[in-house]
Amino acid sequence: MASDEGQSAAGRPGRQSAWRAVLGNPDLRRVQLAFLGSAVGDWAYATAIIVWAYDAGGASAVGVWMGVRLVLGALTTPLGALLADRWPRKRLMMLTDGVRALLVTVAAVFVALDVLPLVVFVCATLASLLASPFLIAQRSLLPSLARTPAELSAANGVHSTIDSLAAFVGPALAAALLVATDVPVVLMANVLTFLWSLALVSRISTDGAPGRGGAGTDEARSGAESGADDPATEGFVKETLAGFVLIGRDRVLLLTTLQVSLQTVVAGALPVLLVVMADDILGSPDTGFGLLNAVIGVGSVVGGVLAIARASRPTLGRDLTVGVVMWSLPLLLVSLWPTGLSCLIAAALIGIANPLVDVNLDTILQRIAPDELLGRVFGAVESCFIATMAVGALLVPLLLQVTSLRTTLVVIAIPVGLLALVGLPAMIRFDARMVEPPGLALVRGLDLFAPLDPATTEQLARSLEERRYDRGDVLVREGEPSDLFYVVASGRVEVTQAGRVLREESVGEYFGEIGLLRDVPRTATVTALEPTVVVTLARAAFLEAVSGHRESGLVAEAVVRRRLGA
Repeated sequence: MASDEGQSAAGRPGRQSAWRAVLGNPDLRRVQLAFLGSAVGDWAYATAIIVWAYDAGGASAVGVWMGVRLVLGALTTPLGALLADRWPRKRLMMLTDGVRALLVTVAAVFVALDVLPLVVFVCATLASLLASPFLIAQRSLLPSLARTPAELSAANGVHSTIDSLAAFVGPALAAALLVATDVPVVLMANVLTFLWSLALVSRISTDGAPGRGGAGTDEARSGAESGADDPATEGFVKETLAGFVLIGRDRVLLLTTLQVSLQTVVAGALPVLLVVMADDILGSPDTGFGLLNAVIGVGSVVGGVLAIARASRPTLGRDLTVGVVMWSLPLLLVSLWPTGLSCLIAAALIGIANPLVDVNLDTILQRIAPDELLGRVFGAVESCFIATMAVGALLVPLLLQVTSLRTTLVVIAIPVGLLALVGLPAMIRFDARMVEPPGLALVRGLDLFAPLDPATTEQLARSLEERRYDRGDVLVREGEPSDLFYVVASGRVEVTQAGRVLREESVGEYFGEIGLLRDVPRTATVTALEPTVVVTLARAAFLEAVSGHRESGLVAEAVVRRRLGA
């Protein structure tokens, strides 16, 4: 088109199931398979290192290593999160995969040579710490790979299900290899999983570079402006802690973090509680502990399927609250009815609850936090959760020394359930704000906005304003200042230039972009041929979306060149 008016929107496929959407998105499929390799490898290598450490120094060596990992993880996670907000996320994932493969290779060599165990501990610890920036970068990358909010929730559900499966497959793989071979073989198998992950991540079509603009609440965006200044002038500490600052300023983020932090107190206490339940109630600490863990694992798979099935529903806050409460009520059940059956029911419910919390937590953070701060928000909540898990692991043994198992279960469970129920009205209000805006399908159908992530397109749809015109009304007049972008929602318009009819535009077609992109007056006149409804986007919102995303900007420039040359 020779003016800034009208281009047919690219066709979009019909609504797909959440499962099919995730599997049908090549980049989402690759990142999930990469996580599968990475997670299975992490579990297998950790199992092998624990076995090696136990042989090398007994239970104390295992305890010290795991304690050091936990403390260092809490301290270094914000730094890894900062990298996820400063580097292209795809490249960060590839770098951590490559470095972990190298570290585990070195550890395998020294284990095989049976020399310098300190080197093995150092390499194993560093490889563990690098898992955090990989996961934060992956979780921050998902919004730029998903095409719709439902697809994003589904991707988080698949991630949680893979995580649950990896918790079984990784240790099982390590156990099988340890029976047939030895620790160095398991470690080298872990190296292969990292290389598998690296190869898949390298094929993802976007770097996921931060700072492309995002949705979120007004509080989140305000927090982003004050918490993420120009890196050249912003102090390192302030920049690193920007995720904590944003969480403290946004009510939904703060409530979500508090709820899940209390839930992770239970998660940290759970291994101790399970072994005591297995001993006191089931009568077999070894077999009973294994059985309860297996039931939790099966429940996690079921919970992952449930979370994916609910991906398209606007119930993120309510589902998260239900998941948190389901970490509380089962403990109360066992306290009131301490039988083998109640222990199994409690384990199953906790297993189901875990993906409900994880999936909805990730999606809430991805929907609220600005993209340029998303990695640091994930890092902040992860640091909180590591700390609260440590609190749970330390608190429960003390409680069991001064009181009974039944009382300990009540003390641990009640604060979790109470905070979740108190926060439920706020989460319901949050869900009401997250309902899909009416113009979202129209925005998604435009070729200019097709490359944008779901959070950005949703924010654009919320910014649309509707205008109605009767037959013969002039929508845009040639030579007037360019201030709005137009999309035809219903009806038809005629585009003319210097009195010459250029074409007609109808539903799903747009005009007004050249005047905005080139900062020139309107180059054509647009008149309604029948009663017509259009939706408009203000200049600033349009330019921020298009110019803030490289692929969208390239599409826009191609459209401008084609129309000006027509």
